[in-house]
Amino acid sequence: MNGYFQLVITDEGTGIKVFPPTEGSKALQTNDVRDYLDAHKIEHDVVIINDAVTKAEGNVVIFSKVQILPIRESYAISVSKDRMLVTAIFYPPTEGAQLIDEAEIVKELAYRKINTGIKNDNIKAFFAKREYCKEIVLAEGEAVREGHDAKVEYHFTMNLHARPTLNEDGSVDYKHLNLITNVNEGDLLATLHPEDRGDPGKNVYGEFVKPHNVRTTFIKAGPNTVLAEDKMTLRAGASGHVTVKEGKISVSNVLTIQNVGVSTGNIDYEGSVEVVGNVAAGFSINAGGNVHVKGSVEGASINAGADVILERGINGMGRGEIVAGGNIVTKFIENAKVQANGSITSETIMHSTVASGTEVNVSGKKGFIAGGKVSATNRISAKVLGSEMGANTQIDVGADPTVKVRLKELQKSIAVTQKNLESIQPTLESITAKVKQGAKLTPEQLKYAQQLVATNKQLNEKLIEDTEKFVTLQEQLADTGKAEVVVEENAYPGTVVSIGELSMVVKKVVKYSKFIIRDGDVRLDSL
Repeated sequence: MNGYFQLVITDEGTGIKVFPPTEGSKALQTNDVRDYLDAHKIEHDVVIINDAVTKAEGNVVIFSKVQILPIRESYAISVSKDRMLVTAIFYPPTEGAQLIDEAEIVKELAYRKINTGIKNDNIKAFFAKREYCKEIVLAEGEAVREGHDAKVEYHFTMNLHARPTLNEDGSVDYKHLNLITNVNEGDLLATLHPEDRGDPGKNVYGEFVKPHNVRTTFIKAGPNTVLAEDKMTLRAGASGHVTVKEGKISVSNVLTIQNVGVSTGNIDYEGSVEVVGNVAAGFSINAGGNVHVKGSVEGASINAGADVILERGINGMGRGEIVAGGNIVTKFIENAKVQANGSITSETIMHSTVASGTEVNVSGKKGFIAGGKVSATNRISAKVLGSEMGANTQIDVGADPTVKVRLKELQKSIAVTQKNLESIQPTLESITAKVKQGAKLTPEQLKYAQQLVATNKQLNEKLIEDTEKFVTLQEQLADTGKAEVVVEENAYPGTVVSIGELSMVVKKVVKYSKFIIRDGDVRLDSL
């Protein structure tokens, strides 16, 4: 039994008895008594009340010379903010005063229009054995069963943080990258786990409570794939390399070329491209899958839907450019513009503009970044940043400031789309119900219904697309605080390191350190 109190009216005035709790139960708190006294407008001395509660000896302690009128047994009912739980705390009467009965509580709940989940057993139990100053559940609503978002499960590796293996001599092993995922015809590529909309609940007033909205999605089938009739699974329609670009799953064939130059012209291929030799200046490769160049790339452009692997690197000559939907692995990057949704790995980066959606790793024997601008969402690591000659080097990590602006735009777009969907839903449901009941639609009604169905489909597709982008950008923004720049050897003066919207200019040689956000500024920390 919890600790409780009882008011006593004596010839000397009004007193209080405080009873200690039984073992393992809750002790009475001073505020519990004060709330009761304030509710009944009884003047009291806080010091005396607190002392009586603290000692809890069961003696009568006079706290007021005023004799109050007898107070019947009473209770305080509380309803939770979500209207799913009703509790009551009962207080004893002054000695000899009137007791309440079970019928009074039942009537009180009815008066308050509380009609769902009433705990009659709890009410009966109290009147069978009164326990005061203890919270008792009088009613509890029927809980909502929350659902979950739809999800596409991929049955192949999707790694946007790929790193090649370092050999013992410090060189990079470009032959065993494991970036390309080969599949055979008929292989299972993806499974759709549909959304679960959950089940509504009911609060203590009998009002239905809807579960949270869930997101729908679907499998986006690309070339050389086979989507099942129920659209729940996707299989490879041919053997080749599986890739994902903007959510679309494709299986690409491989085009093998000796060299890219005057003899071939520009290469535009929906599958993957493998170049045994070199890619000459002024030429381009556009591939829907991977691009693997075993020779050198000079002043050329490469655009791949998936990964790009350059075994000898790129000298962009100020005009070369690489864009990858996945990762980029190369021996060196010089005077080029390079961008990847995934990670970028190179042994050196010189006087280039490099941007990664995840991380940039500059490792190997030299492992330096000198000149130009290198940015990544999560992490940049290198042995050396800048140079003793003071090359203008800018290192940026963390979400782009424009991400916040884009998030607000998407949030507004999602709200508008949801509102439009909600506005046409009742009409659609009404028409559907009429058709199920056998009603025939006029040509005008049929045309209107078809327009509504088409609009509903377009709005749902837009909602899915915007929501997926919103979630991706939110993840990018959340990673800003964890973003870091790692220097395994030296960072030279003049190097500018930015994390999110904060920056630091290196003024003296920094060794074996990492740049992080701490106390609202860019700080140095030891490795």
